[in-house]
Amino acid sequence: MDLYVTGTVIRNLREKNKMTQAQLAERLGVSDKTVSKWETAKGYPDITLLEPIAKAFKVSVTELISGNTVQNANVSANMLRSKFYVCPVCGNVIHSMGEAAIQCHGIMLAPLEAEPTDERHMAFIEKVEDEYYVRIEHSMTKEHYISFVAAASSDDMQTVKLYPEGSAEARLKIRGVRRIFFYCNRDGLFMIDPVKGIDDKESAYDDTQERRELEKAAERLFGQNLRK
Repeated sequence: MDLYVTGTVIRNLREKNKMTQAQLAERLGVSDKTVSKWETAKGYPDITLLEPIAKAFKVSVTELISGNTVQNANVSANMLRSKFYVCPVCGNVIHSMGEAAIQCHGIMLAPLEAEPTDERHMAFIEKVEDEYYVRIEHSMTKEHYISFVAAASSDDMQTVKLYPEGSAEARLKIRGVRRIFFYCNRDGLFMIDPVKGIDDKESAYDDTQERRELEKAAERLFGQNLRK
């Protein structure tokens, strides 16, 4: 097993909970010498003890193994504070409304940090009735593609899964959307304020000079074959 609880984690959690080795040992039904061996890396707790150890420290087994305790203050469930996790092995996408300790395929996933869109990841947005039409100038090959597009409001998250050799575009209900995210499997998570993608609240971004200039820049960077 590549991931397992370490003596350092046990010691740190024990001290954080103001417990002695003897007190922890009593709760677990082992000797204090056994706890000492764990903390000095001279042994590991049996797998059957992971849940009792986690319970003693008031953490989940996942937090115990990862060594990262979750302090989730996001009780208001504001979607704008959402976090995305993507498994590098299977591409699984997990959305959390706050902090979480998440594993997939034996890998402890770190939350993605969204970056503003750049010249290699251009997002163009139009208002079509009650929807945002989002198009991203990006290749969609099996090796390099946009995995998903998501739109966050204060109380809702819309997610559209995209696939290689498909189109890098999505339609999302406007309904209070304040941030749009999309994920490139090579370069990570990007975000854009939808208002910045539109010239004003009445006319589409597609009709502006800025849009046409960005389109030309994207064509120069990626070539005509990106639309195929």
